[in-house]
Amino acid sequence: MIATGGTIASRAGANGLTPQMTPDEVLACVPEILSFCSVDSLQLFNIDSTNITPDHWLRLADCIRQNYSAYDGFVICHGTDTMAYTAAMLSYLVQHSPKPIVLTGSQKPIDMGDTDARVNLRDSFFYAASDFSADVVIVFEGKVIAGTRAKKIRTKSYNAFDSVDFPILARIYESRIVPYIVTPKAAAPAFFDKLNPRVALLSLTPGMRGQILAAYFNCNDAVVLSGYGSGGVPEGEYYGFYDVLSAWSGKGKTLVVTTQVAHEGSDMSVYQVGRELKSRFDLLEGFALTNEAIITKLMWCMGQTNDHEKIKELFFTTVNYDRIG
Repeated sequence: MIATGGTIASRAGANGLTPQMTPDEVLACVPEILSFCSVDSLQLFNIDSTNITPDHWLRLADCIRQNYSAYDGFVICHGTDTMAYTAAMLSYLVQHSPKPIVLTGSQKPIDMGDTDARVNLRDSFFYAASDFSADVVIVFEGKVIAGTRAKKIRTKSYNAFDSVDFPILARIYESRIVPYIVTPKAAAPAFFDKLNPRVALLSLTPGMRGQILAAYFNCNDAVVLSGYGSGGVPEGEYYGFYDVLSAWSGKGKTLVVTTQVAHEGSDMSVYQVGRELKSRFDLLEGFALTNEAIITKLMWCMGQTNDHEKIKELFFTTVNYDRIG
């Protein structure tokens, strides 16, 4: 078990909940785990997941790499706020893992009486110890979700995560696992130790001018532009987005256009406001990827190469169920 902090390990203080519990204290709250597996633990860091950085992701991947041969699986205790980002990034930094890498957490601290933490932690170890578990997943409220498909959809309810536009991999009912999709086990994982964090998300609002996109390009190597509906971006002199894209064309920047709509992804070919943009500029389209997957995959892609065509090739290569259709 790799402890990183989060609500599951938090206690109340004068300024609210903060991670304070040690891994041993967390494990002691669910002694039944030791009845079906042997557990070692370490505290890699102890933070509120709001404070996660790309450096933390690299440290997590390196920790897994260094300990990979010694264990049958890994359970990462993590805060819920950025868990979907971390699960997606680990899917790219540790690809095709035949051993399970399970992220979990909770909406309430594990030492509270009415917490969801004890069930989530038990389920995570139970799934990690099963014969068919593999690759990076989130286990939460009985759901097993592929690492690239997860999104936090509720701030307080125990049913906090969902799998976006892709089935859950399995359901856990107390001492029984019902698998729906069994991930084929690769011979060995592929580890990566480089990423480029200079990626930003810009979500359009009515009336937003193109100058803000220029500012984003100035500060980042890639911008994810979250458009309307099927991936529409305003056109015309009032907005000026086309002028900005023309000015930045050929300067080594990457643009991905996605949608603000929660389900069914983008399709820029449907409307003129999407088709015209895509026909005029060399951009990538997010399609059914979540924002968490788009952002972390871009960071990973650009950590491997600066060549736009190779970035495009990597971006459209399926990893851990991140693309459908």
